[in-house]
Amino acid sequence: MTMRPPHPAPAGGPRPAGRRRAAVRTGLLAALTLTACTARPDAALSPPAAVAHRQPAAGTTGRAPHNPAGGDAASALHRLVADGAPGAASLTTRGGGDFAARFATAGVADLHSGRRIGPQDHFRAGSITKTLVATVILQLVAEGRLTLHDSAAAHLPPGVPARGKGSGSDLRRVTIRQLLDHTSGLFNYTADPRLSRQLSGAGFGAHRYDSHTPGELLRTALDHPPVAPPGTRFAYSNTNYLVLGLVIEAVTGHPYAAEIRRRILVPAGLGHTSFPGTDPVLPEPHGRGYSRIGHRRVDATSLDPSRAGAAGEMITTLGDLNRFFSALLGGKFLAPRQMAEIRSEKGTGGAYGLGLYATALPCGVTVWGHDGDINGSYTRTAGTADGRHVVSYRINTAPLPDPAHGTAVLTAEFCPRRPPGGRPDPDPPARP
Repeated sequence: MTMRPPHPAPAGGPRPAGRRRAAVRTGLLAALTLTACTARPDAALSPPAAVAHRQPAAGTTGRAPHNPAGGDAASALHRLVADGAPGAASLTTRGGGDFAARFATAGVADLHSGRRIGPQDHFRAGSITKTLVATVILQLVAEGRLTLHDSAAAHLPPGVPARGKGSGSDLRRVTIRQLLDHTSGLFNYTADPRLSRQLSGAGFGAHRYDSHTPGELLRTALDHPPVAPPGTRFAYSNTNYLVLGLVIEAVTGHPYAAEIRRRILVPAGLGHTSFPGTDPVLPEPHGRGYSRIGHRRVDATSLDPSRAGAAGEMITTLGDLNRFFSALLGGKFLAPRQMAEIRSEKGTGGAYGLGLYATALPCGVTVWGHDGDINGSYTRTAGTADGRHVVSYRINTAPLPDPAHGTAVLTAEFCPRRPPGGRPDPDPPARP
């Protein structure tokens, strides 16, 4: 995998943080870039044009409200396909929860069959996993079972390494907050040269079904020197959330995925979201996921997701993503104090909160969400501060070919064109 940060990096660091309201972020947070796979180019197959239609969200009934941005959103998806993605899709919900939805798609889910992406399709969400992990950590903080200032080493399961060899990293010097906002300085395990070749490079075909334990991946990271002293600057690292998954296990006595299921998936009715562990198969229905190795397009649909773990193994649907972010941003999972913490980007100079980040759009609207990629899949979700208007979009390849065109999907959705001589339609009233 290749880690790609959310936006450009500050001088003296791997990426400039940039102030979130000063300019639009054109680089999207790339969580796990497990981009690899081998297949045929299929260049002769021309994906169909974008289409958009309204429909109830999964498991709901009702008509979506009129939205003048709908056609623009479909055009933005078509640009992603023109950039080289086999297929793209988006789902918009307005009015909070899963009141109603508008689904749009472009291109194809499968280059061989020509099947389109469907609204119920499952896919790998990569680093969007991090937002759910962060939510559970902040719930544990609210329960008094740990604090954001605690040492990470104080909350590790028995037998998990806390220090690397020689000049390697030391979790005794890293706090929970620094893991959450990527200021720990821990080396990103997916950037290890040997592991990177296996996860997303020339070795992908031979190693796509290799299983990895969190302890093994953590050891790889800790044996590298830190990229910066803890707390000094923002440096996105998948290792941080690998450690947070272990912290949840140590504090609760249960695997992190079990706690997410109990605390988030079941209460919110997210029945299409799962944490597969070492299972390489996507649930039905699903399309294919494609990556490139060199000049080859590779089918990366099937792989062992333990390479990602708490940093990015989640499988979900567009509907479940919208329901989760609507509930999170609407304050249904976290108390006000923890909601303020998850949005706080002060420790990163406006680059990243605690598992969530803000994006300022050209029209002045600021949206909150996360993105993620893993071999064959890129996804992003963003919503208004109150969670009443949320959009998730995805493509069945990774990385995102042109980050600016990804941001254009959000702009089309949250910055609708004004009808001649009038105002954009308002969001529908909240349901009682």
